[in-house]
Amino acid sequence: MIKTDIVVLGGGVVGLATALRLLNSGREVMLIDPEEPGTGTSYGNAGTIAEYAVLPVGSPDIFKKIPSLLLDKKSPISIKRSEILSLAPWLLRFLYQSMPKQAAINAQAISELLFDSRKRWELLVKQIDADSILKSNGTLYFYQSKSSYEAGKKDMANRKSLGINVEMLDPSELQRLEPNLKIIEGGASFFPDGAYMSDPGKIMKLLLDEVIKKGCQFIKKGATSIERCSEGVKVVLADNSEIIAKHLVISAGAYSKKFANQVGDYVPLDVERGYHVEYDMEKPLLNRPCCSAEKGFYMSPMTGRLRVVGTVELGGLSATISQHRVDYLERGASSIFPNLGKPSRAWLGFRPSIPDSRPVISQSSKGNDIIYAFGHGHIGLTLAPITAEIVESIITKTKPPLAISAYSVQRF
Repeated sequence: MIKTDIVVLGGGVVGLATALRLLNSGREVMLIDPEEPGTGTSYGNAGTIAEYAVLPVGSPDIFKKIPSLLLDKKSPISIKRSEILSLAPWLLRFLYQSMPKQAAINAQAISELLFDSRKRWELLVKQIDADSILKSNGTLYFYQSKSSYEAGKKDMANRKSLGINVEMLDPSELQRLEPNLKIIEGGASFFPDGAYMSDPGKIMKLLLDEVIKKGCQFIKKGATSIERCSEGVKVVLADNSEIIAKHLVISAGAYSKKFANQVGDYVPLDVERGYHVEYDMEKPLLNRPCCSAEKGFYMSPMTGRLRVVGTVELGGLSATISQHRVDYLERGASSIFPNLGKPSRAWLGFRPSIPDSRPVISQSSKGNDIIYAFGHGHIGLTLAPITAEIVESIITKTKPPLAISAYSVQRF
């Protein structure tokens, strides 16, 4: 049996950022993950620091999309039909959270959490000598028709009301920023404060190196159960070895739900299966991440490749790739860049999704010996630094950087 001060269960970007912050304050930290930290969803995303992503996935518009959710494999959002029954409780909650009043409440909570995300990341990359990987030249949403551009104005007005800096561009203004986007008729929304990582995987590796250098012990094993005991919180690993910690941080992303359940906290978390395809190339086609507003995918210029990433498929933790989701991304990319050819690789990862699009960042219902830091959906990369800051405040019982009741596990 091993005893330690703090165990961080889950080595994605939230777990790594949390471990680093706690180590910086002099705490003893152990990191547990069955895989190499930072190689899951934290690696495979669009790389965006999306301070502008203030609107929840669930909005009143979703009700118009219910038929395509259930029937259309070519929709940006889809449900694996074999999973519809098991997803029903989550879907009912999601539809409730999509009502106008709830969606507005959720947007406000998300916007408060996102505030100053880029500045927090700028501080974090300095710690790990990764300044050159974080690019701060904005993000674009582009519209392939004039009608979608007009619809986008309403979306952007909502974001502006929540404090987001956004500029509407006509096609000629878009061309000046992205000369290779030559068939975009509608124009674009430009977020000048947006940032992105040209190599998310390298950032994750540098974060891991830093936490190891600062004395974090990494155990590459899966955890099977957690429970409170007289000496603290006991974590049982897959080989039946045990670790006792004074504090346990659960940051296991899509795998977090079962651990919360084991200590008496129900969380309506389910899994969004996210995809990317990559096209190797020496010279980038784009200067910044560009998102198709109609089709719901990003094209992000990464080191040595173009990553096309996005879509939402509700359907559990099966590692089997749904080829129609990959095909959707391929078609979308080739509609913009017809000469891309076939992708060099495809990838599937699992986003932890909660019906109200708000993460769970709080102590457990029974105390701060167990802290939750999961459920960030599409913005886990963006929110890792602020999540780490909140977790530290919960452990030390000091004032958090913002009011955090909106992210409490006890809201369910």
